[in-house]
Order: sequence, then C-alpha cells, then structure tokens
Amino acid sequence: MLTDEQLQKLLADIEADNVEFTRSTTDTGKFAEAICAFSNDYPNHKKPGYLIIGVDDKTRKLTGLKVTDQLLQNLSAIRSDGNVQPMPAMVVDKKKLPEGEIAIVEVHPSDLPPVRYKGVVYIRTGPRRAIAHETEERQLSERRVALARTFDAGYCKGSNLNDLVLDLFSLTYRPNAIAKLVLDENHRDIELQLASLRFYDLKANSPTYAGILLFGKDALNWMPGAYVQFVRFQGNGTSDPILDEKRLTGDLLTVLRELDQLLTIQIENALVKTSALQEKSMHDYPVIALRELIMNAIIHRSYEATAPAKIFWFEDRIEIQNPGGLYGEASLENFPRQNAYRNPILAEAVKALGYVNKYGVGVARAQEALQQNGNPVAEFSFDPNYVAVTIRKRS
Repeated sequence: MLTDEQLQKLLADIEADNVEFTRSTTDTGKFAEAICAFSNDYPNHKKPGYLIIGVDDKTRKLTGLKVTDQLLQNLSAIRSDGNVQPMPAMVVDKKKLPEGEIAIVEVHPSDLPPVRYKGVVYIRTGPRRAIAHETEERQLSERRVALARTFDAGYCKGSNLNDLVLDLFSLTYRPNAIAKLVLDENHRDIELQLASLRFYDLKANSPTYAGILLFGKDALNWMPGAYVQFVRFQGNGTSDPILDEKRLTGDLLTVLRELDQLLTIQIENALVKTSALQEKSMHDYPVIALRELIMNAIIHRSYEATAPAKIFWFEDRIEIQNPGGLYGEASLENFPRQNAYRNPILAEAVKALGYVNKYGVGVARAQEALQQNGNPVAEFSFDPNYVAVTIRKRS
C-alpha cells in the first residue's frame, strides 16, 4: 500500500494515469469502472493503480471524509460480487493524514485481461477512463498470452476454431457476458470475440482450454478427465448394488444443465410435522447445498488430471470428490475463508451463466442450507491429489 510520501506525490501529480480521485462514497458503479480500468493496465505500467475516495478530483484537497468500516466493506465487496470479471486483485485500506481521512483501493494489473465490468471493458487513457475499442481489446488479449498462469487460460495445442460449437458461444454465452451496448456495436470477428473473453489465443490461433471445456465439440479428446461420474448405491458402500449410474460428458454448459436435472430427480421428498396441525415438505438434502458443493468441485478441480469429478450417492450420505488438492493461497488452516481459483475463466463463465451468485461464499451458503434443513454440516477432507466433501442425510 502507498506510503504517506507516495500519496503526497500522487496528490500533486495532475498527469498521473494510475490514480483516480473521487468525493463520492456511494457511487459503486464508478468505483467498479475504475477498478476494472486499473486491472486492465492498458498503459502497461505493470504496477498498481489507485482509487482514492475522499479527495476532490479538481482541487486535490481532502473533503473531510470520515472513513467508516461500512465504506471499507462496500469497497471490498466489489472484488467478489461478480460484476468485475475476472475477479480483480485489490487491497482496501484507510489512511489518516493531517488534513483528514481517505479510503484507498490498490488495484494490481490482471493476469487475464481484458477485464470487464458488467460486460464492458474499461481502460485508462492518460488521466481519463474510457471504454476500450476493438484495437485496444485485441492488444489486451494478446498481452494475456505472456501473463496467463492458469491451465484454463492456456491454449489447447493442436485445436482450432473448428473444434468449437460457435453457436453455443454466440447465442447462449455471449449475451450473458457482454453488455448490450457493446453487442449492438460489435463488428469484431469471431476469433477476437472469443479471445476477448479468454476462450481463444490469437497468437497460437487455437482455443484455450476454457474455450474447449465450455464450447468444445469433444472436450474429452483434449482432457480425458473432463466429465462427471455419478453413481447411486443401494447401501452405504461401493460394493453395494448400483441403483443408477451416469457419465455426464459434453460441453460444460450441457453438463451443468444435466446436473441440475439429475439432482432434482434424485432428491427424495418427505413430509415432516412441524406441529400437531401442520406439515411441511422437507428434503433428505437441500438442493442449494448440493448445487453449491458440486459447483465448487467443477470450478476448482484440476482438468489436467485424467480422473473425473465424482458424485457417489449412498443411503446415508453423498460424497463429492474432485481431482486436484487445495490451490494457491488456500490451505488447511484458512479453508474456506481463503479462496484461490485454479480455473478463474471457468469461474467467470459459471457466474455469467447464473450458476454462481457471488464469489467466495459457496461453502458458507451450503453449510447454512444444510443446517436449516436439519442435516449435519458438510465434512471436508484434503489430499495433495484431491478434495472430498461428505454430506450426511437428514435424520
């Protein structure tokens, strides 16, 4: 975070393009646009940008703002509310100066540009913020190749545009991910459209692994473990008779739809008396909890592994297992408070499609739903090669 000396230099530098000042404490949209622009780092400074709240943009004088905990929480929430995609790397802080208080959001350049806010790419052009045009988006997409560090961002060697179902991208995904004002003025070729959403590598002329997973004609040809194995047993062990078995394959959009249908069919209803005169319908498992935990497995799994994600449904419990251990900053000590996304492009995609409401709260939502339904909380176990969760039946 900025030192007092660095902050004073920024306050005095009227030409700086890595800082934005504002008097407002409530204009969340303006804040998010600024965070988006700094994440894109169009000038390629390779250093943080700063949104500073509590300073007049024209006079560079402090406004006498009292920085509250609520303001800091509201600023921090921009990171995980899913409107800035992919999730920005940012730190929120409060500073006390002799002239008063300010709130600072330090935003680091993204490894996965272009970054969008509500489907629009914002950049800094000199001291001003602007919407990126086609050439600027292309430059950001090409820059990503050198920056990308995650598997889903890498290009799928040997694949080409013919390996994608382009209608699935154009008709189903794109309207959910791109703002209408951008779509209405969209004259970009299909490769640039895909690349701008991190599904295509322009230099390699190949789809990324995320593109293959979401829109591929045959994802298993490139990632043999990219499917979900579902088995329901008549008993409490894998040696018991199998009641139902499914192998969910295909593009990820199809897999997610089939999972929704499968969960609805498999969950059993039971009438539970809440009083002498009332009954209410209860499930052995709350759909929301299963959905959140399965979604976690799909987003966070390793697609480099040849093993599938597994859902084993026993008489007394459900076990979900995904290949790949805890990732990045997540550890046994800080799980589930600390999130790190092994597949940030997939996480962005499922958010755009409405399968995730907000980042970083899936496990908490699942645990709350289980408790409200009368189930024990979910139990997690970790191994270097997998993460497993057990959900026990409501008694």
